[in-house]
Amino acid sequence: MAAASPARLAIGLTIAALVAASPATPVQAKPKPDETKLRSELKQLNTKVDGLIERYNLKRVELAKAQQAAKAAQKRLAAAEKALAEAEKKVTEIAQLRYQDGTRSLPTFMLPINGAGAAVLEQLLAEQQAVVDGFAAVRDERKKAADEAAALAVKIRTDTATVADQRDEAEDVIGDIEKKLEDLVPVSTGRRPDGSWAPQLPSGADNITPRTRAMRDLIKRNFALQFTVGCFRSGSSGEHPLGRACDFMMSSGGTMPSTANQALGDRIAAWAVANKAKLGVKYVIWKQRINHGSGWSPMSNRGSITENHFDHVHISMY
Repeated sequence: MAAASPARLAIGLTIAALVAASPATPVQAKPKPDETKLRSELKQLNTKVDGLIERYNLKRVELAKAQQAAKAAQKRLAAAEKALAEAEKKVTEIAQLRYQDGTRSLPTFMLPINGAGAAVLEQLLAEQQAVVDGFAAVRDERKKAADEAAALAVKIRTDTATVADQRDEAEDVIGDIEKKLEDLVPVSTGRRPDGSWAPQLPSGADNITPRTRAMRDLIKRNFALQFTVGCFRSGSSGEHPLGRACDFMMSSGGTMPSTANQALGDRIAAWAVANKAKLGVKYVIWKQRINHGSGWSPMSNRGSITENHFDHVHISMY
């Protein structure tokens, strides 16, 4: 094999050096979810779960009615069993009397001896025949009641399984919604690699930090707030004058919120705690309790609905 020329060898070494010096192709990071798309998916999931919940509830109502019908059918069956037993007793007594007499009529010792007695005999024979004829009707009613009770028992088992399946499906969709909501919460700015948060200066006309603003705007977007949100407040203690806290009012102030708004406050407080690490939440105060991320702790009585945080959710940020 001929030796490579010095020029060709130099070119090869240069190319090899350039290849070695070239940085490796970076691994593409997973793109952040598009908020518009996620909100569209959330809307579809909410519509789906509403339909599931409605069908689930209707099936529960239907199941309750079937259970009531089954109870009524059991009562009818018990009554039919009792009537059948009485009819069987009467028919047996009549059959014994006829057998003893050797005829298909009443025993000879019961035969009348005058015209008035003939009418009594005719009535007795009619009653006797009515009992015999009625026996079949009672027997049929008992069978009908038994069949209906058995059919309802099967329906109840089927409906119970359907209700359980619909509940499981609805819970799965609700879980998907909760996951989508988590994806909508971005990591706030200023978080260090070790999980701590760098201080931020207040900015803007609202005099709050970018992290506080991001938290406030996310809550406004994800929850149907009915009352005011107050953040910066001078001349007070805590994070308000630093632009690092917001109060989300659940009433007009100084009054206990409605049951619905108390539930809304519960959801907002739980959401803030759940997303503490993403948002940079320092602590949450709600209903005379404080949560730094490791559970709720009671607070001392400060003397009023507002001071005890019964009318607003307070969220402080790092």
